[in-house]
Amino acid sequence: MQFLYNNWMLVLIMLMSGAMLVFPLIQRRASGMAEIGSVRLTQLVNREGAGVLDIRETREMSSGKIVGALHVPLSQLKDRVADLGFDKSKPLVVYCARGQRSLMAGGTLKAAGYTQLFSLAGGFKSWTEAGLPVEKV
Repeated sequence: MQFLYNNWMLVLIMLMSGAMLVFPLIQRRASGMAEIGSVRLTQLVNREGAGVLDIRETREMSSGKIVGALHVPLSQLKDRVADLGFDKSKPLVVYCARGQRSLMAGGTLKAAGYTQLFSLAGGFKSWTEAGLPVEKV
């Protein structure tokens, strides 16, 4: 007990770092989205007619977007979710630049009635690194 008292700062740092490691796991579960890779995204689009939603901000669009994706910035998603036009019974794949912000969109989309939500692991960066097609905007 004396050790904890004498080293309370170290204990606090240990607890904070542990919480930061666990937070992404909790966020994934709370978002209601499953993470998928580029191959699975392609299969969902080709076989099940999945929609693809790009939630990057407009300033991030200079490198293009996934072919056929609809672009709605995350900052505008709550206001525009009713106008997306995707079939709510089909899969919807959401992506951002690196795969973190797309998880935050899950709650908004789930509340709007989308039931099959997926996040592209690694985001647009992983898509382009795999050499997959993009369209210029």
